[in-house]
Amino acid sequence: MLRGSHEGFASVDLRLPESDAPLVSFVLHSKGTTRVKAAYYYTEVDDALVRPVRLALCTTTFKKEDYIVPNIETVRREVLAGNEPISDGFHMYVVDNGRTLDVETLSDDGVTIVPNPNVGGAGGFARGMLEALAGGATHVLLMDDDVHVSPESFKRTYNLLSLVKNCYKQAFLNGAMLSLEEPNLQYEDVGFVRKDGIYDKVKPDLHVDQMVDVVKNEVINVEVENAYGAWWYCCIPVEMIREYGLPLPVFVRCDDVEYGMRCRPTIMTMGGICVWHASFEGRFRASVDCYQYVRNFLIMLAADEMNLERMFMLRLKRTFDIYLRSLNYGSAELLLDGLEDYLKGPSFLASANGEELMKLNGAKNERLVPLSELDSAVISKTKPDDNYLAGEDMRGPVLKLLEMLPHDRHFLPDMLLSDEPAAVYYSRGAYPGWKTMRRRTLVAFDASGKNAHVRTLDRARYQSLRKRYRRLMQEYASRKDEVAHAYRDAMPWLTSEAFWRTYLGLGESA
Repeated sequence: MLRGSHEGFASVDLRLPESDAPLVSFVLHSKGTTRVKAAYYYTEVDDALVRPVRLALCTTTFKKEDYIVPNIETVRREVLAGNEPISDGFHMYVVDNGRTLDVETLSDDGVTIVPNPNVGGAGGFARGMLEALAGGATHVLLMDDDVHVSPESFKRTYNLLSLVKNCYKQAFLNGAMLSLEEPNLQYEDVGFVRKDGIYDKVKPDLHVDQMVDVVKNEVINVEVENAYGAWWYCCIPVEMIREYGLPLPVFVRCDDVEYGMRCRPTIMTMGGICVWHASFEGRFRASVDCYQYVRNFLIMLAADEMNLERMFMLRLKRTFDIYLRSLNYGSAELLLDGLEDYLKGPSFLASANGEELMKLNGAKNERLVPLSELDSAVISKTKPDDNYLAGEDMRGPVLKLLEMLPHDRHFLPDMLLSDEPAAVYYSRGAYPGWKTMRRRTLVAFDASGKNAHVRTLDRARYQSLRKRYRRLMQEYASRKDEVAHAYRDAMPWLTSEAFWRTYLGLGESA
């Protein structure tokens, strides 16, 4: 025990032994009132072993001043104004796709506001990478705009990059996403692509204020096959960008996944490097989750030569069938739109106006409105069921098997259909088939149960979508090798600095 004077503070140095344990800690016992003025860990490293780091934070924003302006102020106050090594080796680039930020007021020696056309997240991050490359950065940190972040994350990132061993010199450093609604809940830090084409996370949900989960967070291996770092917080060495190129011009969805599949990086993480993000639950938009997902995932499979095409197409068929069974014609149509535009090849991708395309596809999304705006005669006869709208799937194997069978209401004659409406969850591909069989009207609720959209059986639209599906699948079967080769051949151009400067209207130099 070390005692100090009543007025002053005493310094306590504790030397931690070398250890390969996942967690090393210590305990201080006090016999009286104790005030802690400051506490920190440090290590002594030979100057020759400290890597020079110039870290460029690139965040893309579109009319989200409530998030981005406080983040800029935090960076200025807690990072740039300090006296730590990061203060001289850090620059923040804010790519403003909405062109609504005050460039002169918000820019200074450590922060640059970059007005940019609305080219989505992929285009915004590509512009940020270009700025970072021109600014002499060694690492580019991509971060979402709609997050809360602690400056400690930036400091840990900078210090870790300064000390990495050679085997991790070109690794991607990924920060975790914690829940804004439940701040101690870590949702994900590293993702991967499963063999059926679904994105998944390496680790389960972890409560990072509980010791057992803190240890789990350290011991679970994130260096797995088909791993990628989501761009809510992903730090990429500039050497990797120069070797593998810039993002594909896909606007949104799958840009970060594709980049991971292209680079195949080693992934590293560290506790305390994280952001807080709003939950993705209930944020389904078919224009993004159907059209963008299908088109961009197929582009990734082709461009990066991933052997998942067969499983993905089987899953596409399954999802299309379920959307039709649940009368979700708009989502089924957007799935086909994504497939059709993929078949148009890389020339379509290079020339498409992503912003206009998003608006066009957005018009096909179901419009959820408050229940008071819907037909009271329909709404009064149904209500959301938490057991299958937002709760755990409690179905047994028999019911799951029955739902896989083609019990499509469109095949039934009118006399066998019921006028009683039934509830479904609007954002899931699956639906409770045993509760909705034979119903000609379905009410699609959101997770809150306060907003909904009424779906009505439409045999003509069903037949039209089925016919279009068969035509597109025939075209895909006959042209898939040709189209895939076209995307692979176009990759060096679509991911080059020259392409992006032209695409963004920058000319030959920034």
